[in-house]
Amino acid sequence: MPEVKSVFREVLPKQGQLSMEDVPTMVLCKPKLLPLKSVTLEKLEKMQMEAQEAIRQQEEAMKEQVQ
Repeated sequence: MPEVKSVFREVLPKQGQLSMEDVPTMVLCKPKLLPLKSVTLEKLEKMQMEAQEAIRQQEEAMKEQVQ
């Protein structure tokens, strides 16, 4: 890779102290979208709905047997 020369040259003081300030700056990042419901909560709700559906089907089967 050829060396690229900079337009600006580095200047160091010949007398006194050399100091450098490191000022922290805020770094902005993309917002993270959080789900309204967690995956675990969705699984639990799905299991509950399936259980309720199974109970409802059993109750209908029991009614049909009685008739």
